[in-house]
Amino acid sequence: MSTTRLLGCECCGQVSSLPVTECERMRCPRCGHPLHECKPHSLQRTWAYLGASVLLYVPANALPIITTSNLFRAESHTIAGGIAELWHDDAWGLAVIVFIASIAVPLLKICSLALLAWTAQHRPRWRRLERARLFRIVETVGHWSMLDVYVVVLLAGIVQFGRVASVQPEPGLLAFAAVVVLTMMAARSFDPRLIWQEPEDDE
Repeated sequence: MSTTRLLGCECCGQVSSLPVTECERMRCPRCGHPLHECKPHSLQRTWAYLGASVLLYVPANALPIITTSNLFRAESHTIAGGIAELWHDDAWGLAVIVFIASIAVPLLKICSLALLAWTAQHRPRWRRLERARLFRIVETVGHWSMLDVYVVVLLAGIVQFGRVASVQPEPGLLAFAAVVVLTMMAARSFDPRLIWQEPEDDE
């Protein structure tokens, strides 16, 4: 008696019932995308992207992200320095928003994805429903992570008055954008089906 398995297509969402012996080489009958029980090398790629994002997180916060210049002086700003200036100028609400979007959210995304990857490897049955919800939150937040980069790029394009005033992006902005992209790729690489997969020794 042949055993069948249900596989969902990552591209179009079509669910197919296939014999177990053919699951490794089958394609979606609707769009032709390869079907996998889980994403190939999901955890390895997730850890690789997370490691790279951790390495770039330090220069993203240590290096200046923009340089503002006017007739009198030019000044470089890091993320933390910008937050401190906003707080000093009594713009507390804006300082909190920048802190959450630029420092807290990337760090929490890295920690959350590391937790998901570690538990998928070592504690597969631990709080599965909560981990699935956490993954959905990480995916949702990831779409807004580039907001700071867009703001700086818009400033650099708008505030250009020759020698009077200008805004220039700095290497820290590139490092920050790389952190955001890498965490998004890490979330994309992680297969949430691993949360519900039974340990191999129980099969």
